[in-house]
Amino acid sequence: MKTNALNITRSILGQPWHWRGKGTDGRAAGFMPDDLVTQLLLARGCDRDDVEMHRIPTIRAFMPDPSLFQDMDRAAERIADAVQSGEQVTIFGDYDVDGATSAALLIRLLRDLGLTARAYIPDRLMEGYGPSGEALVRLGAEGSSLIVTVDCGAQAFEALAMAREAGVDVIVVDHHQCASALPLAHALVNPNRLDESVEGAAFGHLAAVGVAFLLGAALIRTLRARNWFAARPEPRLIDLLDIVALGTVADVAQLRGLNRAFVSQGLKVMAQGRNIGLVALMEASRLKRAPLCHDLGFALGPRINAGGRVGKSDLGVRLLTTQDPDEAREIAIELDRLNEERRAIEGDVQAQAEALSATQHNRAVAVIAGDGWHPGVIGIVAGRLKEKLGRPAIVIAVDEHGVGKGSGRSISGVDLGAAVLAAKDSGLLVAGGGHAMAAGLTVAKGGVEALAEFLDARLSADVTRAMGSKSLLIDAVLSPGGVNPDFVAAIEQGGPYGTGWPAPRIATGPVRVIKADIVGTGHVRAIVAGDDGKSIKTVAFRQAETDLGRAILGAPRDRRLWIAGRAKIDDWGTRPAAELHLEDAAWAD
Repeated sequence: MKTNALNITRSILGQPWHWRGKGTDGRAAGFMPDDLVTQLLLARGCDRDDVEMHRIPTIRAFMPDPSLFQDMDRAAERIADAVQSGEQVTIFGDYDVDGATSAALLIRLLRDLGLTARAYIPDRLMEGYGPSGEALVRLGAEGSSLIVTVDCGAQAFEALAMAREAGVDVIVVDHHQCASALPLAHALVNPNRLDESVEGAAFGHLAAVGVAFLLGAALIRTLRARNWFAARPEPRLIDLLDIVALGTVADVAQLRGLNRAFVSQGLKVMAQGRNIGLVALMEASRLKRAPLCHDLGFALGPRINAGGRVGKSDLGVRLLTTQDPDEAREIAIELDRLNEERRAIEGDVQAQAEALSATQHNRAVAVIAGDGWHPGVIGIVAGRLKEKLGRPAIVIAVDEHGVGKGSGRSISGVDLGAAVLAAKDSGLLVAGGGHAMAAGLTVAKGGVEALAEFLDARLSADVTRAMGSKSLLIDAVLSPGGVNPDFVAAIEQGGPYGTGWPAPRIATGPVRVIKADIVGTGHVRAIVAGDDGKSIKTVAFRQAETDLGRAILGAPRDRRLWIAGRAKIDDWGTRPAAELHLEDAAWAD
């Protein structure tokens, strides 16, 4: 049972503060005098016997036998045949980061095996999500006897049937939720198949790039058994972990188990600068140090995504597979420019979506549609709405033909992907699918209201339960002076942090607000000081118009606050300093 931290039962944002993974007296679970990192690991659900393997997560410790997954060996055997016979192979990827990294991983691996594979990334606006039958048949007519779809294909029934009729073998490598029936693929590798074994289904949290990595391991093992490496070097699959880490974090996959190993080890590979495309992207992102986990999600990932959102859809995979430093630099600069363009478009759509959402107070899922919105930014806007409203949100861009392309983001405890798949099965959608925390769909403009009603009826209880159990989980309480670079360095040893493995949340106080103002696009910046005489800088992102932002901006000098958030290093100055990224606050007196 969760117990209140600092006796805060209702914060400024209206929620209680609870200890994360601690007993009734606030001590770590197990009541043992553990070091800080051990406490953090235990609080995130790690068994005490597994602490050491989680402290430094390695691929060897978490890697499963790829053969336990349905169709994995069949897929590996077919690709091995293509490698040995020199077939023309096309890797068909989605236009987001997961799709780009999945495609890049297989293309680079096949290149190391002596086979030059083609990349095909559909245009978001002209072709939409996933493989079309026309595209697959055309690729076959152009000479590709084998097509591997990555991060898409699990719901491509018609397209794969057309490919089979045309005599083209298609292997699907995906992680999105599957229906009970499966499309006609030569092999379909997806831990979220409904007929997957219990052991395989345990890896349902992998991003598609993680599934592609497992396929790569199975392929190398198959070729090794065929004595393919007797006269040629065996590729080092481990050298591609930088790409796996980027796709995993950018796709907001849960950072537990194998994913933690992917990201932890992938960051080490990335720091070595093996991929010239990633090096160029880091330069374009103004990263002057080795990348951290959050850089993948907030600096590198958005720039890769920008190509598929508002530019050329294949820029990401081209960047990650090029062997030409000049080409890498040119693509990275273009992606950086497109990312700025994306931000401007996103801001306009977000303002309109927020205005429309204000009229929907009673629905469990906010379903917002707008004519002429750019479909490349609706996923980001849906995520922003979800954060602001505290409930799932779907944003739909309706084109001039009355066809709506939608993207949704969910909250913990609410499976949006399954609900969207059910709406499709009920005939409410032209297409749809996804996973628990995110979904995509196609719907006629006239069907938006019926979709909203269906989702409200299906998910209302889940959303009410999830919102009712909402609380802010606290890992530690420090004085302001304790929030320093040494402390931040110490807690980073429990990472990498992300979805499913949350970064430590620190409370400090009581503090007084010494200075506060608004910077950027609605961010609240403040200097606070505690009774220990120490002060720290805080930032509350996009909170200027919320109760939290207003409280910080208007806090009287004679009132004190408890504040809570994530401790980060601010390395923009001449010397690194710690700051707190605020998520909530509570009056102390």
